[in-house]
Amino acid sequence: MNIIKLLDQFSKDDMSNDDIEIFSSRREAFKKMGSFTKKMSLAALPAAVFSAMPKIAFAQSTATPVNILNFALTLEYLEYNYYEMGVNSSVIPAETRAVFEQIRKHELAHVDFLISVIESLQGEPVQLTAANFDFTANGAFDPFNDYQTFLTLSQAFEDTGVRAYKGQATNVRALGDNETVNTILTAALSIHGVEARHASLVRRLRMQKGWITGVDTSVPAAAQAVYGPGMPAAQFPAEDNVVQGGVNLKDAFMGNTSLDEAAITEAFDEPLDADTATGKGTIYDIASLFIVS
Repeated sequence: MNIIKLLDQFSKDDMSNDDIEIFSSRREAFKKMGSFTKKMSLAALPAAVFSAMPKIAFAQSTATPVNILNFALTLEYLEYNYYEMGVNSSVIPAETRAVFEQIRKHELAHVDFLISVIESLQGEPVQLTAANFDFTANGAFDPFNDYQTFLTLSQAFEDTGVRAYKGQATNVRALGDNETVNTILTAALSIHGVEARHASLVRRLRMQKGWITGVDTSVPAAAQAVYGPGMPAAQFPAEDNVVQGGVNLKDAFMGNTSLDEAAITEAFDEPLDADTATGKGTIYDIASLFIVS
């Protein structure tokens, strides 16, 4: 299948033409979301929902829908600006340029959609621009002059988004059982799938499996927190975790010679969290490398 079509195939078969048309307007999107929450293929819009990490967003101290969405929006700004700078540089080879142009398009749609949702909730969206980011991490990386570095950081950002969403999903659920929360959570589940597709594709471009195997050592040390434990570690274990639902799957399947520990870790993406009250935690540690203001 054509890669661009794969990235854009967001279960549109489950949506009517009217549903798809709704999303042509940012302001109309959230207003009409409640009418089709059960078939919501919102993956075509936002991404990597319900986490983020900047110093700006961490000024908020209460886990509310607006604050959680602003965390998500911050991460989307980070990803969009990264791909925008990458596409506008000469680092991306011609054969993969269209792929990253498409991913950039998705991330911009995510930014616009999250802004619309926050405004619909009478909240104030975080506003970040390229000036807020330093993707060299103070000279540690050179992503816009070295393609392999560009791919490595892209993988780290996308994997962070996938894990971070899972870490915040329970926080969203804890906000209550009402139409607003249920709509946001339903959207988030679809959005999470988009980030997973991005992550898988970038991994393939790096000649790796499309999923995480244990604690990934192929990224620089500064970015390895992406695959380590969240906070607290007991609640958010690292990607080499083999215990699910209180069951040690390594022990449970010891008799199956076709199943090794790596395969067990590949079967699950571990959550990654940020403490929305204090602004500390693994997500912040990762993102603070690239956020300068």
